[in-house]
Amino acid sequence: MLNKFNRLKLKFLTIAIVAILFTSITQGSLAYFSTIGKATNVITSGDIQMKIHEKTDQGTDFPVDGVYIIPGDVVSKQVSVENICEQPFYLRVKIVYGIDSQELPSKECFKLNINETDWQLVDGWYYYKSVLEPGQTTPLVFSHVEIVGDSVDNAYIGKTLTLTVKAQAVQSKNNPIVGTDTYTASGWPED
Repeated sequence: MLNKFNRLKLKFLTIAIVAILFTSITQGSLAYFSTIGKATNVITSGDIQMKIHEKTDQGTDFPVDGVYIIPGDVVSKQVSVENICEQPFYLRVKIVYGIDSQELPSKECFKLNINETDWQLVDGWYYYKSVLEPGQTTPLVFSHVEIVGDSVDNAYIGKTLTLTVKAQAVQSKNNPIVGTDTYTASGWPED
């Protein structure tokens, strides 16, 4: 039989062994939990590219120098946009009217036959109602321009009237829209 002193020694020895084992186990755990790693991830963003096509009803490119007009003329100008990149995107176009390098109020001199089936006007921009997939070309935004006879009077003689089509696109992948309204997509550039 063990006396009281030996039993006390045995208890201390047992506690010491348990403490040593506990310390050994936790030090291994602490080493595991304090390991530091570093990873460098390189992400390359996609590139959205498009081409605006301006053709005549004969299929030729619209003249770079423009055309001579008189009030009441209807000029063939077929405008569409092609996705020339590998990413699908949402698209919008803006039509800017001008005279001698100055912007005019909308529709003062021009009347366009906008394709409202495929394009939606919101805040001065015409939004293509679908995603434009790689290699696809939109339906025409408009196909002809009428020179408004009542607005284009003698004050415009010798002036240069301009009609500029601007286009902007944002990625469609991982860019949700509300319903079918592409204008609700995120990331549209400032005007």
